[in-house]
Amino acid sequence: MAIVCKSTAEIERMRTSGRIVREVLDHVRALVAPGATTMDLERAAEKKIRELGAKPAFKGYYDYPCVLCTSVNEEIVHGIPSEKRVLKAGDIVSIDCGVVLDGYYGDAAITVPVDESVKPEVRKLLEVTEASLYKGIEQMRVGNAVGDVGAAVQEFVEANGFSVVREFVGHGIGTKLHEEPQVPNFGARGQGARLREGMVLAIEPMVNFGKPGTRVLDDKWTAVTADGSCSAHFEHCVAVTKEGPVILTQ
Repeated sequence: MAIVCKSTAEIERMRTSGRIVREVLDHVRALVAPGATTMDLERAAEKKIRELGAKPAFKGYYDYPCVLCTSVNEEIVHGIPSEKRVLKAGDIVSIDCGVVLDGYYGDAAITVPVDESVKPEVRKLLEVTEASLYKGIEQMRVGNAVGDVGAAVQEFVEANGFSVVREFVGHGIGTKLHEEPQVPNFGARGQGARLREGMVLAIEPMVNFGKPGTRVLDDKWTAVTADGSCSAHFEHCVAVTKEGPVILTQ
């Protein structure tokens, strides 16, 4: 499948979708607290997406049942919201949201401490993961390679003593939720597809406190760390422009 470069007008439409995703994430973030369920977050997100005139991107995608992915503690990605999953003091929760508006997709993720009692080393995991996202975004310049993005993420994460998930990666995005190219959060500089003006990529480091190994639970969706350690996930959609990278999900 070919890589699709977007026009300035298409990037503006994606910026509108991206703004809606950010508004939904900000709305849901404020509801994260001990005693809230991940289904509480799900219901709030679905209502907000509808209010903003968009459609959820994840619900029904390969039969996924919800509008959010909510991944708690050792869950890396694709955790399914549930009435039974009650957030507790000291937990962290990754919230991944996608929308489609006028045929163009937006996709972003944040990881949030449930309260102030999160351990300092886990708080550092969140800080390093978010910072690694911006290290990757800095490499999104015309003429660089996809490998430059992944290498920047990996180098920063590993220098801080954490590990990068290999099985799940970022991706192109546009009129489909997942387009070419795949964007690993690891790799070698100069390797992979060259970045061209108009490419839009979802950059999404998934970083484990312990080893990089993963496994998928019996629900066929929820990916967890093989060693049970915590994992964090941050994501932005970013356009490659002549002037440099432009974040569409601010």
